[in-house]
Amino acid sequence: MQITDIRVRKITKEGKMKAVVSVTFDEIFVVHDIKVIEGEKGLFIAMPSRRSGDGEYRDIAHPINSEMRDKLQKEILEKYEEAVKENDTAE
Repeated sequence: MQITDIRVRKITKEGKMKAVVSVTFDEIFVVHDIKVIEGEKGLFIAMPSRRSGDGEYRDIAHPINSEMRDKLQKEILEKYEEAVKENDTAE
């Protein structure tokens, strides 16, 4: 499964959430609402989730193995950095 498109939909300068991203796989399947978060150790991604009946948040969609998570995070963060640079030069 290949990542064929990454769209950074929202970039904020305040708070820990920096962007909301949509990722398309093989030009036929899309996952919306992946978040780019600023953590203590730098940027990371959080998969789309929702609150269950017991108050816990559970991922709606997520990679099955760490190799895919690492690839997804790397490509999303690269695209996010490009969007930040474009936004900075536009100002």
